[in-house]
Order: sequence, then structure tokens, then C-alpha cells
Amino acid sequence: MNDIKMVKEGLKEIHKLQPWVIPITILDSILKSIYPFVNIYMSAKIIDELIYSRDIHRIIFLVGITIGLNLIIHLISTGLDHVLTVLRSIMEQNQDMEINKKIINMDYEHVENEETHLLRTKIQEAENQSGGGIYSLIHHFGELIKALVTVPISLLLIGEIFVKIPTTTTAIGFINSSIFNIIFIFILALGTIYNMKLKEKADRKLFDSFNEIIDYNRISLFYFDMIYDYNTGKGIRLYNQRKLFNEAFNGITHGFLSVFKEISNNNMKYGAANGFISATLSSLVYIFVGLKALLGHITIGNIMKYTGSINQFMDSSSRLLTSIIGLKTNNQYLQLYLDFLNIEGEKYKGTIPVEKRDDNEYQIEFRNVSFKYPGSSEYVLKNVSIKLKIGERLAIVGMNGSGKTTFIKLLCRLYDPDEGEILLNGIDIKKYDYDEYLNLFSIVFQDFKLFSFSLGQNVATSVDYDETRVKRTLKEVGFKERLDNMPRGIETPLYKDFDEEGVEISGGEAQKIALARALYKDAPIIILDEPTAALDPIAEFEIYSKFNEIVGNKTAFYISHRLSSCRFCDEIAVFHEGRIIQKGSHEELLKDEKGKYYELWHSQAQYYNEEVSA
Repeated sequence: MNDIKMVKEGLKEIHKLQPWVIPITILDSILKSIYPFVNIYMSAKIIDELIYSRDIHRIIFLVGITIGLNLIIHLISTGLDHVLTVLRSIMEQNQDMEINKKIINMDYEHVENEETHLLRTKIQEAENQSGGGIYSLIHHFGELIKALVTVPISLLLIGEIFVKIPTTTTAIGFINSSIFNIIFIFILALGTIYNMKLKEKADRKLFDSFNEIIDYNRISLFYFDMIYDYNTGKGIRLYNQRKLFNEAFNGITHGFLSVFKEISNNNMKYGAANGFISATLSSLVYIFVGLKALLGHITIGNIMKYTGSINQFMDSSSRLLTSIIGLKTNNQYLQLYLDFLNIEGEKYKGTIPVEKRDDNEYQIEFRNVSFKYPGSSEYVLKNVSIKLKIGERLAIVGMNGSGKTTFIKLLCRLYDPDEGEILLNGIDIKKYDYDEYLNLFSIVFQDFKLFSFSLGQNVATSVDYDETRVKRTLKEVGFKERLDNMPRGIETPLYKDFDEEGVEISGGEAQKIALARALYKDAPIIILDEPTAALDPIAEFEIYSKFNEIVGNKTAFYISHRLSSCRFCDEIAVFHEGRIIQKGSHEELLKDEKGKYYELWHSQAQYYNEEVSA
């Protein structure tokens, strides 16, 4: 029952993706089921007419009917095939869009979760390797419809051959007995069922191998992406990593070959047995019908009708069981897709509207906040408490892994705390409308992403944008000189992925564009999470200083490894092993010679430019 329920869920999903696929598949399957019986039945009639009656007018009539029916069914079936090809293509595209929408709309904690990535990979590999999933469901469903139509038609046509006829005294008269007919039918059924058991075993073996292929494919795709990415080409050549890649590919190739060898052996093993049984059953059918003809119980034309119909029955019985097994096996792949779509965020979205304030008076407070990532037992943040005043600049510093970025993720509700609460103007941020709350922030993370769109679209994160605003923000972050040299100004595409006229930009230029993006949004709270790592210390200090002027009375968070760039902030919070161990201004923190800030400052001071550190 669970398998039937799963198939129903899959068909419902197909209907959502493209509502015409199922009815057209059913109609096409019915026509393809009827098609062979037209020739089987009409050929028998024509042969008998040629041998016995020899009525030329009736022969011409029967031939005309046969040709006409063949032509009509063929034309309709061919047309339906073309329509189905288009509809299935649309269905696949819509499926990809559904997956992409799901990824975009799911909570970030699921996006960052390794299990989500593995599930998505399995869905993709199932489609690539065996067509498993939605596409395979519609294929097996169509085969099932064909079998369900073919079986009763073939039984109807061959039924009379098993009608009891008085046993003759000849040596082969036993074939007319009821017992022999029952035994013969039982042998055919038993052979067909055993064949299907072999097919089921082969499919199960294939599914086991599928999981191994996924692991190798993930690794090989990673290396292929590295090779095709021209940005990694320099490192591969300068550090002679070609040997490393070759060794990696040799290992992957060996793994693939071992899996495919196992698959090939299984196919030979089960395929040979399957072919032998099918050939034996077909031989028995021809012998049975031939003996009936020798006894004179059937006409010459009926020999063709019965042999053809019995073979159709056997093929359709095999197809029926194969399609059922295929649907059952495919449910494992289909479950992956449905599980992905059914990933539900546990995050409460909130209902309270965020107050729109012209004075930007928003106050943030962390109150005894502790957090550990899903699946981990280690706390990344522990008992963090801090209050940020209106319009204040807070610098967040600390060593790698101290919890700085996690602090920002919690502030933006990409995750929710395990303990404690985060307040906005005295109200738990969980209670605010989620989308409205996110609109309070302009953020530049250290792993920001620019896209192969135009410069203006990258700044505005929109197809349409205010040109004046885009140019102003680019000027404010020091990008004006580079902009003036761009061939099409703010309409110049970045990178050459989709446009030959695209421009390649440096890491520092990319970071300035990301900063301009944050300014363009014009949100009341600005967060910069080490976005200037590609800039030299002086350029970073100039950017931050300029940002300090641009931000005005807005609340701002700055995260940086370079302590000299954060000196202008009102307060500096020092993170260490998930806790805030120091707070204060730059001057106050330097007075504590035993403090972590003093240690970090003097460990970096030797690298500072004299002008900056003065």
C-alpha cells in the first residue's frame, strides 16, 4: 500500500509540473497497445481469405482496412510522441525550477546542511544514471497502461484455442485435454513470474551500485569544476598540481570501472537467464500452436493470430510485472525528490510588523545567547550578552573560529539561538515578520557572490535599477575610476561566462562592488563581515573610514581580522572560543596588557603601515 501511495504522490506531482503529460501518456499507451493487434487480427483474416474463400473484393477490402488503420494509428501515435517529447521536456524544466525555488525559499540552516546537499546530489544522479524519479515514473506508468490494455485483448483473441475439444486418438491428441491446457498455462505463468524475479534482483543490484556511483560522481564533478574554472588554472600550473589531479582521476576511474564491472557482470548473469527463459517460453508457444494446426483445429490464418496473440500476452505480462517492479524500484528515487520538496523549516516566521522609523532608532540586544550547529554537540557561542546602542559602531574581532560570523548569522535569523534571546527594541526577533526583519539589514559576508550580470544589476540585485543611485554608491566605495574605464559603464557585464564583452575584475574590485550593493539597499543596519580581506590594510582602513561617514546615524557592525581598521568604532567586542571576553573602545582595551585584544593588536602591529598605525 505504501508503494501505491508513493506512486499516487508522484503522479500528483507530475500533474502539478505539467497537467497534460499524464492524459497524453495514457492515450499514447492505449494506441500503442492496440496497434500490433490490428496487424495480428487482420493478417489472419486476409490469409484465411486467400487460402479458403479467395474472394478478391473481400481481400481488397480487408487489405484496405488494414492499411487505413495502420496509417491512422501510426500518424496519431507519431504526433503524440512528438507532443509527449515537448511536454516531458517542459515537465523536466519545471521540476528543476521547483527544486531551485525550494532551495531559495528553504531556511538557510537547511541550505547549509550537508544532508540537504547529499539529497540534492542523489536526485540529480538518479536522473543522470537511470532516469530515476519523476521522469522514470511517467515511463513506467505508460508501460503499465500498455500492459493493462494488451493483456485482456490478447486473452480475448487466444481464448478459443484453450476451449475444450474432444480428445482425438492421435499421439498428440493430449494437447486438447483440460489438464494439459492448465499445465501449459501454468508453465507460461511460472516462467514469466520467475523472469520478473530475476529482473527485480537485477534492479536491486543496480540500486546498490547507484549509491557507490554517487560518491564517485561527486568527487569527479568537483575536480572537473576545478579544471574548467580558469581562476584555478594559475594555481594548478604554478604548484604543479596536474600530478595531483591525474592521481585523483586515476583513483576515480578505477572506482568507476570496478562499479561498472560489477554492473556488467550482473547484467550478463541475469540477462542471460532472462533471455534463455524467454526463448524457451516462446518456443513452447510455437510448438503448442503448431500441434493444434496439425490436428486441424485451427486455420492457417489463426496460427498467426494465436502465436502473435500469445506472444503479445507473454510480452505484456512481462511488461506488466516489469512496470510494477519498475514503479516499486523507482519509488526509492521518487522518495528522494519528495523528501527534498517536503523539507520544512522549523523556524517560526513571526507576525509582528517591524516598525518603520525615519530616525533609524533600532536597538539590538543579545541576552545570554548560546548556539551550536545542528548535528553538533559543541557550542559555537556560549552565554553571549551585548547591547548595541542606536547609531553605534560595533567592531567584532577575534581569532578564526571564535564565533564572529555565527554571531551575525544569529542576528540575521539565518539560525535561531538554542538558548537565550535576541531582542530588537525590546521584542524577541522571532516574533517579527521574518521578511520585514531581514529588510533591516544590509550585509556583506566574507564569502559574498557576484554574478555574471551587468555591474548595475549586481549592485542593485535586481534587473531594473536606479542608475543614479548605482553610480553614486560605486563612487562612494572608491570604484569611480574603474567604472569610467568600463566599455559600457554600469551596463557592462561582469565576467565572460555569458557575454564575450564581459570584464574580469580583481578581488579588491569585487569587494568594492559588494560594498556598493550594501549601500544601495539603504537599510538601517549595516553589517560588514570581513568583506575587505582582498584589500591591503591601507585601502581597507580608507574603505571603513569612508563607510563610517556614509553610514551616518545607522547602526553598524564591522568584523575584521585587522584591528587597525576598527579603531574608529565606538565599541569593540573581542570574541574568543564562542564568548565575548572583552568590550570597550580601542584605547580602553589596549590598557589591559593581559587582555586578548592587547595580544592581537601587538601581534599585528609589526605589519601595519606606519601611517595607519600612527
